[in-house]
Amino acid sequence: MTTYVITVPGTFTAEVGQETRARLGRALRPVDPHHTRMGSEQDLDPLTVNEDDTFTIRLAVDADSAPLAEEDARRLADSALRAVGLDDTEAPLGPAVVTGIDSDL
Repeated sequence: MTTYVITVPGTFTAEVGQETRARLGRALRPVDPHHTRMGSEQDLDPLTVNEDDTFTIRLAVDADSAPLAEEDARRLADSALRAVGLDDTEAPLGPAVVTGIDSDL
């Protein structure tokens, strides 16, 4: 298994307050990319929200391949959003992309 850092973009289409954003950050804590060498070196936050309500979720995922890691990351991001009460119309996600591989190679 390899640890991948995956980026999942999205957009808040509904008003999402600071409390909901904080809860979302806590929901993402188990897959925080800071636990990888790349995440700690680049200080990758699990959630970044821009002024235009677009956001980026970054996750550390263990998987056998990049496509499986992307699939798992999208599922984990979707689950975290649902856990804080946001559905796919309020926070639609874009395609997941591998942005780093944590490996000894």
